[in-house]
Amino acid sequence: MAKDKIIDVKIYVDNDENYEKVISVQAGSTLGEIAEKAFKSDKWNYVAATIKGRLRELPARINNDAEITFISIGSTIGFDLYKRSLVFIVLKAMYDYLGDEKSNLIRVMYSLGPGFFCKVMNDDVKLTEEDVVKVKERIDKIIADDVKFEKRVALAQEAEADFAARGYEDKAKLMKYRRSSRINLYEIDGFTDYFYGYMVPSAGYIKEYDIKLYADGFVIAIADKRTMTIHTEYKAPPKLYNLLRQSEDWGAHMNINCVGDLNDIIVKGGSNGIILLQEALMEKQIGDIARTIKDENKKLILIAGPSSSGKTTFSNRLSVQLATIGIRPHPIAMDDFFKNREDTPRDENGKYDFECIEAMDMELFSNTMNRLLKGEEVDMPTFDFTEGCKKYTGRKLKLGEDDILVVEGIHALNPITSQSISADNSYKIYISCLTQLNLDEHNRISTTDTRLLRRIVRDARTRGNDAQKTISMWPSVRKGENENIFPYQEEADVMFNSAMLYELPALKIYAEPLLYSVPRDTTEYYEAKRLLKFLDYFLGIDMTSVPMNSLIREFAGGGCFRV
Repeated sequence: MAKDKIIDVKIYVDNDENYEKVISVQAGSTLGEIAEKAFKSDKWNYVAATIKGRLRELPARINNDAEITFISIGSTIGFDLYKRSLVFIVLKAMYDYLGDEKSNLIRVMYSLGPGFFCKVMNDDVKLTEEDVVKVKERIDKIIADDVKFEKRVALAQEAEADFAARGYEDKAKLMKYRRSSRINLYEIDGFTDYFYGYMVPSAGYIKEYDIKLYADGFVIAIADKRTMTIHTEYKAPPKLYNLLRQSEDWGAHMNINCVGDLNDIIVKGGSNGIILLQEALMEKQIGDIARTIKDENKKLILIAGPSSSGKTTFSNRLSVQLATIGIRPHPIAMDDFFKNREDTPRDENGKYDFECIEAMDMELFSNTMNRLLKGEEVDMPTFDFTEGCKKYTGRKLKLGEDDILVVEGIHALNPITSQSISADNSYKIYISCLTQLNLDEHNRISTTDTRLLRRIVRDARTRGNDAQKTISMWPSVRKGENENIFPYQEEADVMFNSAMLYELPALKIYAEPLLYSVPRDTTEYYEAKRLLKFLDYFLGIDMTSVPMNSLIREFAGGGCFRV
């Protein structure tokens, strides 16, 4: 390659379909240098790039003419890089403040609202407000100095030994089961760590964050994805925290805190024991909810949760438990109370918005529920999605003394839904798949990833959708959840965690072929490839011992409920 060879690069950006620019740069320029030349002071808004469908970090060098799509920091991919890099900086600051011998005690536990809950796994180390101030001062200096992230490739076996020697047992176990012989390590000024996924090139890309003490740990507060700023002071959702803490304690009781622990048990032939224990625990929890409903004499159950949380199976299993204690449940889908198509509101793009609560005929819903609760006989609507209208087919309902209504829908917890219904009659349940398992000390498993894998498997089996289509729809699904479900989760009387410790090894054998089918030249290919890499951390198990009423059967198939 000539020393001063000039190449032409065509530049696109992922957040503006009309953006296109061609610039000339010297061969061997990094993507970061190209971004700086193309975007000037706005370079901080772009954290990675794709070339021929392959995701590249900004330090990567370009030697020939190329088409480059830069990834914005507020995109799904870019925001993941941002969050991962922020965690790395916080861990580095804790390493500097606590010292090498104590830094391995910090665990990034789970997502808690707009932040990550972390713990120091030593009762002798109690962080104070003064400690937090000093750690934040160190973080701010790292960011202000724009400290570079150094990346190097290491042998997995050598990394396993190094992490074990430093006291990172979970990381050592993760390396033990890596099929790839090489891994990427990142370093900030002497502190080395392993992360699942790429990073921004330096600390200067991180702008707003906060650290708050909470419970027996602390929270890394994350900026809003849309504005990359923190608008209000972080407040943890207490009910969600309590549920996650219960799940964490149960995992610890089973000695399964990370993927390596789970793989150890699978290798030793203990997967059947995990399945039986997990299913027994879930059945007990559902039974406890049913007994509470009876004891409190509730007549209306409202169930909501994000996509692929297992709401259908949960509702069926709750109905079975209610029946065993003398209560006859009547399932009602809120979807039957959609407004007729011509009355449905449209979104900013002029398309029908079926996710917003304004798409529901709430006046009819409230009137129907109140009449049923008064003991009246009601003609129940059925929504015809083909014709886009409600129909009355002679389906009538009247509640007896031991009858109860079980209503399921994305707006079930919205206060508008129950504002005209007596609180004494209703019982609200929030269900979600809140993964209690982590890859290692610093790499959490996103509950969103687990739900997406569930949906990919289910959609292929029941709806004829391939993985590419399901992945392409996922951002829209997530948008609807963020607007219509998550803001109301704390309204629930009880929260139910549908995540199963064994589910990712079980879903792996179904999901992998579907993900491999996503074409390389599609925008969904990166996400499919990322999920394949994620599943590679798990050893697979078969579904033979999974009961027919298991919540996992809703996605993998072979269940006894109609879903």
